Amino acid sequence: RKEYVDLYVNYVFNESVQKPFQDFIQGFLRGCPARNWKMFLPVELQVVLQGHTAVDWHLLEKNVIYRLYNKSDKTITDFWDVFHELPEEKKKMFLGFLSGSDRIPGYQLECFKFFIVKKKEKNPDELYPFSSTCLLVFYLPR
Repeated sequence: RKEYVDLYVNYVFNESVQKPFQDFIQGFLRGCPARNWKMFLPVELQVVLQGHTAVDWHLLEKNVIYRLYNKSDKTITDFWDVFHELPEEKKKMFLGFLSGSDRIPGYQLECFKFFIVKKKEKNPDELYPFSSTCLLVFYLPR
């Protein structure tokens, strides 16, 4: 029985996925040659590929660029007061809403910037906040 289980586990985890994995690795290495990856330690490579999992939310606030708002506007101060009271999971959901990912890209956290823009409308009470994930723009009505 032990030999059967060992052979079955080997088949499921190794042999059955060998061809799809070889196809994947061939395509991956065509776009990202292995010589470029050798300069990273495993933990660094993980950050490059997956992004940062831990976020300094106050640094994120510091890096925001405001358009048609000032940092001291009541809407902005209220937004950040509410944001900082949110649990970590909800903050990451906001990051996903803003950028399409709940992680900061692999470059330095200090370089991650996004925009908070006031959407000009006649009646801002009829608007919901929305974002442009490609441009990292968060439209926040007054």
